[in-house]
Amino acid sequence: MNGDDLVRLIFLLCLIVSPIVATAANNNDGKVEIIAHRGASGHAPEHTMEAYQLALEQGTDYLELDLQMTKDQKLVAIHDDRVNRTTNGRGKVNSLTLAEIKQLDAGSWFNQKFPEKAKPYYNGLSIPTVDEVFRAFGTSMNYYIEIKKLQPFPEMADELLKVLRSYQLIGTQAEKGKVVIESFHPETLKYLRRKAPELVLIQLGEKPAKMNLSEISGYADGVGPNYLNMNKQFVKTAHLHGLIVHCWTVNNETDMIKLINWNVDGIFTNYVDRARKHVGALQ
Repeated sequence: MNGDDLVRLIFLLCLIVSPIVATAANNNDGKVEIIAHRGASGHAPEHTMEAYQLALEQGTDYLELDLQMTKDQKLVAIHDDRVNRTTNGRGKVNSLTLAEIKQLDAGSWFNQKFPEKAKPYYNGLSIPTVDEVFRAFGTSMNYYIEIKKLQPFPEMADELLKVLRSYQLIGTQAEKGKVVIESFHPETLKYLRRKAPELVLIQLGEKPAKMNLSEISGYADGVGPNYLNMNKQFVKTAHLHGLIVHCWTVNNETDMIKLINWNVDGIFTNYVDRARKHVGALQ
């Protein structure tokens, strides 16, 4: 290879690599988003209006909502597919009507498990519907919504899209990034990409090393790895594929500082107040 050929080769490589690097730079613009994991769930019962309100007061960028569908096909915010852990009831969410769900106490368990954080008004809190959350916080808040899987298919995703559009959280008038959808299931994200291309989509994963970043970049905007299983090089590689990195669930302040220095784009945390101390100060 002569000198002219080498120059041409370098030029072609620059043309190929530059768009990727530019995309990564746009994704990682220096701002680290704070995502309130199930609300301010380190201080209040997870997925209750009190946990969401507290997260807002502590300065979160996003409220995270895990969705389940009731027997009568209403969307409610609860992490587990059963009500056993976080209420005084028993059974699967999809075997209970919304009226039955609303009779459950979703706060007392927290007072019993964490007496040092207990508040009398946590007793008797209810599981909120998605409508209740959107009515309370409207378009002034950003939402980070997990769909566990498309079951029942595709009613759950379609119902969510209908509700989001009714509150003008997605669509031509909505701000890009107002709503982020996360899922461990690629088919869920691919379905949503077809139905609502304006959504920001995040592929979740327990083990970053097993994530096919090239494939993911074809249908999602970013990845959500377990931070305990990732390293700084993973963040760099994801950015080179044009993917943002939102890692979960980071409650230790030393880990928060480390991840901010790794240039992650977002952090899920139960403690928005802890994250807010460091996000911005280190950027």
